[in-house]
Amino acid sequence: MEIAYWIVSGLLALFYLYSGGMKMVRSQAQLAPMMAWAGTAVPMAGVRAIGLAEVLGALGLILPPLTGIAPVLAVAAAAGLTILQVLGAGFHLSRGERKDVWLNLVLAVVAAIVTWLAVAL
Repeated sequence: MEIAYWIVSGLLALFYLYSGGMKMVRSQAQLAPMMAWAGTAVPMAGVRAIGLAEVLGALGLILPPLTGIAPVLAVAAAAGLTILQVLGAGFHLSRGERKDVWLNLVLAVVAAIVTWLAVAL
């Protein structure tokens, strides 16, 4: 179970470090081709906050179990990322962006699996 946790959470953390990092440092014009909602439906401060939540979630998946300090934070981080993706799917559905929901649902399922694996650690 521990090996499975490190593989799945490591891949998920890499995804969120990249995705959240982009939301935190790129401009609205740079994000627009990938995320039409960034800066229009959601103010840039909100986009930056989502990016920060993703980066902190990624760090929460890795650092607590790695250091042994408060490993329960990995469970909280994985659960938080699951909730973030469920809310993201709802947001896309509310805007009629059905083609964009698949990624949110896949990430929500993977984050839920990581939550389960983190509890089992």
